[in-house]
Amino acid sequence: MQIPRQAVLLRIFIGEDERFEHGPLHEAIVRKARELHLAGATVLRGAVGFGASSRLHTSKILRLSEDLPLVIEIVDSEDAINGFLPLLNDMMTAASGLVTLEKMQVLQYGRAASGPA
Repeated sequence: MQIPRQAVLLRIFIGEDERFEHGPLHEAIVRKARELHLAGATVLRGAVGFGASSRLHTSKILRLSEDLPLVIEIVDSEDAINGFLPLLNDMMTAASGLVTLEKMQVLQYGRAASGPA
């Protein structure tokens, strides 16, 4: 699969406890991105953060909250990401989160070419 050098980074900020249907929202988002053959998706788990509620979410051992902040990053062409956004909107109807888009330049995707230097 090839993606253009000029691509878009979709970032989704949610809490670990957010759900979609019968499972974690972040897993559903990644599965849907894979199903649609988007170039790639990664879920990053934060150690500490807060959102619109200003409630602090932390991984400190004395804290009982397991609702840690998550960031899902998906990179692909602008057209592919724009096609994914309505599906993402439907998945996040009950969720609290932040979605951002950023134009970016892809320097490498996949394995580096092999052969003499």
